[in-house]
Amino acid sequence: MNPLPPLFLSHGSPMTALEPGAAGEFFRRLGPALDAAFGRPRAILAISAHSLTREPVLVAGARHETIHDFGGFPEALYRLRYDAPGAPELATRVQALLAEAGIPVQRHEGGGLDHGVWTPLLHVYPAVDVPVLPLAWPPGWTPAQLFALGRALAPLAAEGVLVLASGSITHNLRRVFAALGAGQVDAPATPESTAFRDWFAERGAAADWPALLAWRSEAPHAGLMHPSDEHLLPFFVAAGAAGEAPVARRVHASLTYGDLGMDAYAFGPQAARLAEALAA
Repeated sequence: MNPLPPLFLSHGSPMTALEPGAAGEFFRRLGPALDAAFGRPRAILAISAHSLTREPVLVAGARHETIHDFGGFPEALYRLRYDAPGAPELATRVQALLAEAGIPVQRHEGGGLDHGVWTPLLHVYPAVDVPVLPLAWPPGWTPAQLFALGRALAPLAAEGVLVLASGSITHNLRRVFAALGAGQVDAPATPESTAFRDWFAERGAAADWPALLAWRSEAPHAGLMHPSDEHLLPFFVAAGAAGEAPVARRVHASLTYGDLGMDAYAFGPQAARLAEALAA
């Protein structure tokens, strides 16, 4: 098996599970592309913007239930299930890697997948046959700390483990709800969203980590695109899992409501191989 590139996916609204749109179509191509280029992952280590804790916690149960951690959506969405197998053995390996790096981690023997994990996986691996290990993380950590957390996980890529971070490249829900109220699902991209997303793509392609780690002060319209940090921070865990100073390659770009970016990134030397497989 070839080493797997860590990924950052913008998961979008839970409705992506029912109304895939451009991002959902990308998710559906992603699983076959990963399998063709690298082989089926033996497990997924999932880092979601919706699993937040005071210090890192591995959700190491043998089985996961689907958590519908949202309200006000159609009943059909609450009937969807993605009860994936867990990965207790992988949790033991991750504990060891983080201990070597001096990073504390707790282990919880229960299970459960929030919508940041199961919404994309419903399309990526619809057979629900790949074990998943969620890693909850502290939203108060800096991008550099989260990059270091990911760096400790870098050996997993060669061990058949897909490090999959889920969040959103832009996430200002007030602007999204304004567009939603106006019925503008397909609204044209706002200049602010375009500038922010393109800055990330350009700095990522250049592997400019001093700028990326300082995104809050360096990126255009950072405060507008992310009033709070938690939906972008998983990006840095996935990036760190690819090595010392990895290229961040945008492998999908789309948006909804003119503002909510659905971009996806692959990190490190295997990112180009994934891009080729997606284009095939």
